[in-house]
Amino acid sequence: MQIELPEASVAASGTALRDLLESRGFTLFITAVILINAVTLGLETSASVVAATGPLLRLLDTLALGIFVCEISLKLWVYRHRFFTDGWNVFDFTIVAIALVPASGPLAVLRALRVLRVLRLISIVPQLRVVVGALLNSLPGMAAVLAVLMLLFYIAAVMSTTLFGAAFPDWFGSIGESMYTLFQIMTLESWSMGIVRPVMEVYPFAWVFFVPFVIITSFAVLNLFIALIVNSIQMIHMQDRESAETAEDTAHNEREQLLQEVRALRKDLKTITGPAAGN
Repeated sequence: MQIELPEASVAASGTALRDLLESRGFTLFITAVILINAVTLGLETSASVVAATGPLLRLLDTLALGIFVCEISLKLWVYRHRFFTDGWNVFDFTIVAIALVPASGPLAVLRALRVLRVLRLISIVPQLRVVVGALLNSLPGMAAVLAVLMLLFYIAAVMSTTLFGAAFPDWFGSIGESMYTLFQIMTLESWSMGIVRPVMEVYPFAWVFFVPFVIITSFAVLNLFIALIVNSIQMIHMQDRESAETAEDTAHNEREQLLQEVRALRKDLKTITGPAAGN
């Protein structure tokens, strides 16, 4: 009679639970809960909807939070300290912890932070994780581009304050006002009819300053941010492909080694059984 040790039983249950947490069905279930919770949080902003179905919305919100807490608790039990070695797990834990803070009294503002639960989609959907990972990987390069952009803004602010500050003090009366106006111009929001053309009525050749500024900032420097992110995404895909190829090569080598060992074993068996068969 075989007696199952408690340690083995716990290990087996932990393995089964880990397989459940990492299964596609469980991931789809959590994704559905996140999406439903996002809809309910949006409906709670409507006074008429709250008046009609307020208790139901609060019940669905409480159920969603309970599911998230159970999920995090199970992951903590399965992974133990390894849970906090994964940045996405820490992200999920932080989001759920914020939702558990009582949103009453001076902390009532935290009720608005409940919508942060929707951000858990980033940790659930692999494609979103790739985009966020690419964004984080491109931060050093983006900092350099931002430094160049700020340098251009400062130079342009000093020039525009000197050139147009006397006639247009509301837009270019100081370096700060000039930088804000130039930021509006860079975003292309009413930059021509709202700012540049009125300036050109007083300074006809003002376009010589504004047009190169728009070209450099809006169409050149800002596109560098996009290029950095795209390059980071490509690098992540290449790393994933290389990792997959490395894993495949390792598995192939292990199969080849096992096959060679089987062949050697069969050869040894033939050597041993050969004389016996002859006798």
